[in-house]
Amino acid sequence: MKRLIIIAAALAASTIAARAETTLRLSHWLPATHPAHTTGIEPWAKSIEEASGGELKIEIYPAQQLGAAPDHYDMTRDGIVDIGYINPGYTAGRFPIYELTGIPFEAKDGPKAAKAINEWYVDGGYAAREMADVHFCLVNPHNPGRFHANAPIHVPADVKGKTVRPAHSTMARYVNSLGGTSVQVPAPEARDAIAKGTADAVTFPYEAMKSFKMADVVKFHNDLPLYLSSQVILFNKDTYEGLGDDLKNVIDDHCTPEWSERFSKGWADYDNEVRQSILDDKEHEVYTPNAEEVTLWRDSVGPVMEAWKADARKAGYDPDEVLAAYDKALEANGTKY
Repeated sequence: MKRLIIIAAALAASTIAARAETTLRLSHWLPATHPAHTTGIEPWAKSIEEASGGELKIEIYPAQQLGAAPDHYDMTRDGIVDIGYINPGYTAGRFPIYELTGIPFEAKDGPKAAKAINEWYVDGGYAAREMADVHFCLVNPHNPGRFHANAPIHVPADVKGKTVRPAHSTMARYVNSLGGTSVQVPAPEARDAIAKGTADAVTFPYEAMKSFKMADVVKFHNDLPLYLSSQVILFNKDTYEGLGDDLKNVIDDHCTPEWSERFSKGWADYDNEVRQSILDDKEHEVYTPNAEEVTLWRDSVGPVMEAWKADARKAGYDPDEVLAAYDKALEANGTKY
């Protein structure tokens, strides 16, 4: 009898140990020094581990170690990784509704927009339709990005004839509509594009001046906040569904609009700090458009919005209804431009 009790206890201990060793692999394409990694991904992963009582462990693989940036959605869907950090805009036309989040002059604050986008995309049923083959978790946009270049860009006409590395497919469409030529490369490769003369300008938040060491190759900045690039955290569906209910609850508690905002705050704070350092640096020229020039910029977005509406119709949506729902979510969170 005593021997049976010992065996049962050993089996129970073995089961607990096995549960404690549940390890999820998270992959992203940013350097490990990037604020989205240090102030977003790492604290979020640690919080999950703590909330699970150590039953879940998240191993983080940064800097495209497991695959190229544009491949991260498929890597997550196919189970190459359990959790993926994805920029939906790296795959043009694949997520037409989500591409609305990249159109200029919609949102003016990254963390607040994170919460708004999460509410709109999930509660509106768009995530379940566009990203049905993964488990949607949260949203991580940066603060609004700007034009940074090796020559001044003051008004939309200044983009004509320039080669620009855009943030995503929507900004590529915008650059092309202004008469520029877009060169789409993932963020980690943008500096090389400028340094080698492949591009004359980039669209980035200010933090990229440090995170991707852009400050020595672009000296001219247009300080008008333009657009968001809204990354997402996704789970492999089988990974999520294979968890016990208690662990699913832990994940669910970390896949909320509130966590989207919290996840994004450190990146925004860092962006504001870098912006101030660029403003204070005499080697850089930061241009602030006047009211008339701002109107030119805002009017210039019209063709891109119409093109998005055409894509939404083609995908079976009412674009005006989708846009109204998006704007309502932004307004409710105090971030509508």
